[in-house]
Amino acid sequence: MALTSSTMMPLGTVAPPFQLLDVISERTYSLNDLKSDKATVIMFVCNHCPYVKHVQSELVKMAEDYIPEGVKFIAISSNDVENYPEDSPELMREEAKKWGYPFPYLYDETQIVAKAYDAACTPDFYIFDSGMKLIYRGQLDDSRPGNEKPLTGKDLRGALDDYLKGNPITEDQIPSQGCNIKWRD
Repeated sequence: MALTSSTMMPLGTVAPPFQLLDVISERTYSLNDLKSDKATVIMFVCNHCPYVKHVQSELVKMAEDYIPEGVKFIAISSNDVENYPEDSPELMREEAKKWGYPFPYLYDETQIVAKAYDAACTPDFYIFDSGMKLIYRGQLDDSRPGNEKPLTGKDLRGALDDYLKGNPITEDQIPSQGCNIKWRD
């Protein structure tokens, strides 16, 4: 497992549109179908990455905390399932049910969406404002598998809290770190 950092898409970038299969509902959704008129969190995740496994409980808790505030969460897996079958749509569905994902879990089979978002690792986090402009990209918090730091979601939560309160969000954002996205050859 190679530790990879976010590429940090420029702040202010408009969210690239997409249309992807939600493995939970087995329906295809566009970004317009899923986005919020308040804030939208897009997360590139997968099933097998130890960095994603480490944060799953906080992702569910955070979504449960902020969905009532009008924030939408969208999880996307873009890994090559031919070489990483544990990230297949069928197993994605099982993982979402096991954790009780309160958000869609989308399958980016062609990897076009990951490339459009300049996603590099799992997990990789983005917050878009009501106009779907990027206001945060970076880490959930500084907890990593084995570093003994508590899992709090403080960086992502801090950005959401500031935005929802109308406060400026610091541009000094720390890249997320995790496994590289498993690109097709």
